[in-house]
Amino acid sequence: MAKKKSKQPDNLQELESALTKTEHFIEEHQKPITYAVGIIIIVVIAYLGFKKFYLQPLEKEAQSQMFMAENYFEKDSFNLAVNGDGNYLGFLDIIDDYGMTKSANLAKYYAGISFLYLNQYEDALYFLEDFKTDDLLLGPVAEGAMGDASLELGEPEKALRHYKNAYSINDNNFTNPIYMMKAANLLESMDELEDALALYEEIKEKYPESNEGRYIDRYIARVRTKLD
Repeated sequence: MAKKKSKQPDNLQELESALTKTEHFIEEHQKPITYAVGIIIIVVIAYLGFKKFYLQPLEKEAQSQMFMAENYFEKDSFNLAVNGDGNYLGFLDIIDDYGMTKSANLAKYYAGISFLYLNQYEDALYFLEDFKTDDLLLGPVAEGAMGDASLELGEPEKALRHYKNAYSINDNNFTNPIYMMKAANLLESMDELEDALALYEEIKEKYPESNEGRYIDRYIARVRTKLD
């Protein structure tokens, strides 16, 4: 107990000394510290003002301008969706004119898918690779579309990577069996039969009610015949 009591004054002295040094440091560097704090406050205020008075109105305008392009996309009028019709902007215009907005990012997805349907595969890859999303549906679809474009460009290994990414992003009954089937078909065409069979069997086990799962037995039988 005596030892503990004897250490307390020393600890207090050390604390007082540290506080004193801190006070001296603040006094000696008061102006630079004040300037630094002021700059931080100005940056924060500027950012909030930029977001509220510039970016938010710009986002709203971009959403309004993109409405017709989305309409054309839904009607499979992909050329008009991408390039516009002379009266309304296309996705390429949205990307150019509203580049900082979420709408412009989404327009990259739409443009990439549109170019895929227009058989312009390099353009499809260009925009889809630049598209950023955390969406659990759009993410897999974008990856799968990049797989399709890569395959059309004669790059099966790259296509396979995209298909694998597409069904690895999240586990769902909608996109997973689609891209697992595409990957399995591609593996089979590359004579990677064991890997193809494993994917076919996984579809059968996990997604029997999917469209792919309903017909999976024929694929499993075909690969097993090749392996025999």
